[in-house]
Amino acid sequence: MIQYPSGKKVNSKQKSLGITSRRGMSLEEDINKTNEAYLFKDRAVVHKKPTPIQIVNVDYPSRNKAKITEAYFRHASTTDYQGVYQGYALDFEAKETKNKTLFPLASLHEHQLNHIKAVKRHGAIAFLIIRFNALDETYLIFAEDLIKHINQDDVRSLSIQWIRSVGYEVSGTYQVPCDYIMIIDDYIKRSSYDK
Repeated sequence: MIQYPSGKKVNSKQKSLGITSRRGMSLEEDINKTNEAYLFKDRAVVHKKPTPIQIVNVDYPSRNKAKITEAYFRHASTTDYQGVYQGYALDFEAKETKNKTLFPLASLHEHQLNHIKAVKRHGAIAFLIIRFNALDETYLIFAEDLIKHINQDDVRSLSIQWIRSVGYEVSGTYQVPCDYIMIIDDYIKRSSYDK
């Protein structure tokens, strides 16, 4: 590890990739930029799902200056991202936390967890990407590990120790800041995953 004057440690792999910090970039921005790179390279097709809203009132001062003044969520959204990679359906949720020691499960809504369980049951590769902003660490946790852990006990949070032991740290580059497909590749190779 190299200690920089800011006090932020950077490992040699990050240094060789030119990554010293993701501060200022949200997880969603990183995933969106990554998905654009995957699409451009014809590696995967993954998109952020729009939040379903009902527009109630629009102010039309002029044709090109229409402004939505009132809108409501139609219903609870499911997960953030959906796509396809080498014939496999992908479905995942992305969450961030400022906490250094745990991820509170209250941040993952019940309808989102139910959706993850349902798409997994129907054959999709389902997972959760969690970023610990204070630690500058991002992890991918597969649905089966998450569901098994939640079903074992009355779990209200995921400890950083559990996430580090079960999850996969997501690395990246400037062009692909959250390269989760590398982890999906490994998952497909080591499992007897059927399409």
